[in-house]
Amino acid sequence: MFNPRFKYTNNIVRLLTKISAAREVILSSPLIPRWEVSLRREAIIHSAHSSTSIEGNRLSLEQVTALAQGREVMALRKDKQEVLNYLNVLENIGKLIQGGSTLEQDILNIHRMLTKDTLDNPDECGFYRNRYVVIANRLTGEVFFRPPENEDVPGLMKDLVEWTNSGQAKELDPIIEAGIFHYEFVRIHPFVDGNGRAARVLATLILYQRDFDTKQFFCLDDYYDSDRPAYYRALQSVDQETLDLTNWLKYFIEGVNVSIEAVKERVARLSSERLRKAETGQIALTERQMRIVEFLNQNVRITNQNVREMFKISDRSALKEIRKLVDLEVIKSEGKGRSLCYVLA
Repeated sequence: MFNPRFKYTNNIVRLLTKISAAREVILSSPLIPRWEVSLRREAIIHSAHSSTSIEGNRLSLEQVTALAQGREVMALRKDKQEVLNYLNVLENIGKLIQGGSTLEQDILNIHRMLTKDTLDNPDECGFYRNRYVVIANRLTGEVFFRPPENEDVPGLMKDLVEWTNSGQAKELDPIIEAGIFHYEFVRIHPFVDGNGRAARVLATLILYQRDFDTKQFFCLDDYYDSDRPAYYRALQSVDQETLDLTNWLKYFIEGVNVSIEAVKERVARLSSERLRKAETGQIALTERQMRIVEFLNQNVRITNQNVREMFKISDRSALKEIRKLVDLEVIKSEGKGRSLCYVLA
C-alpha cells in the first residue's frame, strides 16, 4: 500500500491549531441563511475561476460569475466549457461519492465531468492515460517533471485509493490527508489532461467527506492561483528519491490557513452584534429551504409556482415550505394576488 512520508514540524502543528480555531469561529458564528448561501456561491465561483486559470483558462472572474448565473459570455467555447464543468462538479460535490469510501470509478467519473467536451480526443475523458506525457513549458519545451510510465498508473492509483480509504489515512488531520492525496495524484499524473483540476477537486472532496468543509465556504484554489510559480515550486520541492512530503504539506496547509482566515474575516464583517448575542445562534435550514434561498440569491424573487416546479410537489406543500421561511424571517412576501412573490428578508 502507498505509505506517505512526512514530518510534523512546529510550523505545521501551529498552523493546524490556528486553522482549527478559525474554523470553529466560522461554524459557530450566527450566520443568517442568505449569508451562508452567498459564502458558498462565492467560494465555488472563485474555485472554478482559479483552478481553471492555473491551467491556462482565459476567463476573468467576472465572466465566470456570469456563467455561474446562467448568462452568456463572449469567450472561446473550450474555456467556457471547462468553467461550466468545474462549477457542475463543485455544486454537486456532496453527490459524487456514495457512502464514506472513494472508489477508482468515482475518480474516473469526476475526471469525465471535468473534461466533458474539452479534450481533443474524447476517448481520453474518464480513462487513465495510454500514452506517455511530461509536464513541460509549452513555450520553451523545458521538462519540469516526468511522471511514472503508463503501465504503472493503474497500480499506483489502486494503492492511493486503498490508502485514502484506510484507517491510517482517517487517523490523520483531514488537511494532511487532502494535501498528501493532492500531491500523490499529481505525481502519478493518471490522465492525459486535467490532472491538476482533478487533484484540486479531489482534495476539496476529501475535506468535504471528512466534515471539514461541508458548507463549502473555503476556496483553496485562490491561494494557488495568486502565485502560480510558488504552487509549482512547492510541487517540485518533493525529492523523487525519498518522496518526503513535508515541504509540500507546509505550503498546502498554509494555503488552507490563508483561505480560512479570509472567510473568518468575512464572517466577522457579516455578523451583527444582535445576532452574536442571539441565544438561538445559526438558523438551521432543510435542504429544500436552502435551495429556495439559493434560487432567491440568483433570481431575486420566487413564487409558489417556482417552488412547486423545483421540487415536483403540490401547491399546498409548496406553500408550507414558503411559510416556514417566512416564519423564520428569512424571506418576506411582496405584492398581492397573482403578483404575490417572495424575496429575501
